[in-house]
Amino acid sequence: MMHETVLRSATKEVVLGHSRPFCLIGERINPTGRKIFQQQLREGDLSAVERDVAAQVAGGADVLDVNMGVPLTDEADLLARAIRLVQKCTDLPICIDSSVVEALEAGLSVYQGRALVNSVTAEDDRMAAILPLVKKYDAAVIALPNDADEIPMEAERRLELVDHIVSVATKEYGIAVEDIVIDPLAMPIGADTTVVQTTLTTMRGIRDRHGLNMTCGASNVSFGMPDRAAIGAAFLPIAMSAGLTSAIMDTRTPQLVAAVKAADLVLGHDEWGAAWIAAHRARQLAGT
Repeated sequence: MMHETVLRSATKEVVLGHSRPFCLIGERINPTGRKIFQQQLREGDLSAVERDVAAQVAGGADVLDVNMGVPLTDEADLLARAIRLVQKCTDLPICIDSSVVEALEAGLSVYQGRALVNSVTAEDDRMAAILPLVKKYDAAVIALPNDADEIPMEAERRLELVDHIVSVATKEYGIAVEDIVIDPLAMPIGADTTVVQTTLTTMRGIRDRHGLNMTCGASNVSFGMPDRAAIGAAFLPIAMSAGLTSAIMDTRTPQLVAAVKAADLVLGHDEWGAAWIAAHRARQLAGT
C-alpha cells in the first residue's frame, strides 16, 4: 500500500503521495551559512523572512521549511514568531525545522494547521523526546535512518533503521504510518561518487517495504561541486522514479523546478499535461 501524508495550513491542504505531483518544500527560510540573516535575527529583524517567503512562493513552493537555528538567541521564541509571520504572508503549509525540542513545541503550539516536523532520528531517546509532540499536535514527521553511532553507508542498514522507526513510532507512540516521512539520507557526490546509488537503493527499499513518502535535502547531493543546479536537475527526476515524493530544495532555481515538473509529466503525475502546459503558457504571457 502506498501511503498519503496530509499537511495543512489554516486554509490550504497539500498531500504527499506516490501517485501525486512532487511536493516542493522551499528551503530558504534557514539562517545556516547566511551571516547577515543571522545578525538580523539576533536583532529581532524578521523582514528577510517575508522576502524569502515571497521568492519561494513565486518559484513554485508547495510547503515552506522554517528554521530559526541561530546561536545566542532564544530559538523557541524566534521560531514561534517566524511561524506566525510566515502564516500571515502565505497559506502554504509549514515544515517546522529544529533540533531543539523546546523550539519544536513552541512552533507547533502557534501553528495553525497540520505541520510537518523536521526531524527525528532512529535513536530511541530522540524518538521519546519528539514523537509525543508529533502525536500531541497531530503533525507528520520526517525521520532519518541514522543512529547514535553514525550515518550508515549501506542501504540495508538504513532500511533496518527505517523498520525500527516505523515500529517504534506506530506501536509505542501511536503515530499513523502515513504520517511518517523518511529522509533516505542524500550525501554529497563530490566526496564519494557511489553515495547517490546507495540513497536510490534505500529509496526503492522504503517504497517497496513500507510505501512511505520520502523527502531529502536536494542540495546535499551537489555540495562542493560546480554547476550544482545541473546536478540537482539530474538527481531529482531519477530520485522521483525511485520513490522520492518531496524534497527540501531551493524553489528560486527555475532549472530545478522545471526538472521536477517535467518528471511529474513523464511519470504520469500530471494528468493530460495540464500543469506543464499551464506553466508554459504563463511563462509566455510573462515574456520569460
